Amino acid sequence: MPQIELHRAQRDELDTIENLMQFYLHDFSEWLPLKLGAQGFFNTQDQEDYWRAPATQPFLIKVDGELAGFVTLDDRTHLPGAEHNVGYLFVSRRYRGQGVAKFVISTLLSQHPGQWQIFHIDANQPARLFWAQVLPALIGDGLTRHHRPVDGYPCTFYRFQSPPPSS
Repeated sequence: MPQIELHRAQRDELDTIENLMQFYLHDFSEWLPLKLGAQGFFNTQDQEDYWRAPATQPFLIKVDGELAGFVTLDDRTHLPGAEHNVGYLFVSRRYRGQGVAKFVISTLLSQHPGQWQIFHIDANQPARLFWAQVLPALIGDGLTRHHRPVDGYPCTFYRFQSPPPSS
C-alpha cells in the first residue's frame, strides 16, 4: 500500500499547482472544447482571486514522497445550503486506480465537517464512475444526487453531510 500524504499548499507552492493545472486541463480537453495557446499551453483563467478567497484551500498530493497531484476545497457551491465543494481534483495517471483519490476525499471529508457538494460534468466518464463508487462507500444513505448544467454542460451533483448523521 503506498504512503499517501495530503499536504496543505503554502503560498510559494501555488506555482506547482498552476503547473499541474496544465495536466488537469489536458485531461479535461477530452470532454470540453479546450484549446492550446500559441505557446503550447492551455489557456487558463487567472486564478489569483480564487487563491485569495478565504475558503479556498489548496493541497498537494504526494505518494511515497513524490508529487502525485492536487486538490482544492472551496465554497463555490451550486446547491442551496452546501458549504464545501471540491473545486479541482487531479491525480496523475501513474497513481490512478491505487486508492489515492479515495484517500484524499476521505481525508478532506473527515477534516471538514458540514454540508458538501461534489460534482462532475456528465461527459467525464472516469469521474462519473469514480464518484458513483466512492461517495456511497464513504457516505452511505445520506447522499442525494442532482442534475443541472454548469456553464452549459450537463453535470451531476452529489450532496451530503460529513460526517453522516448518526441514526
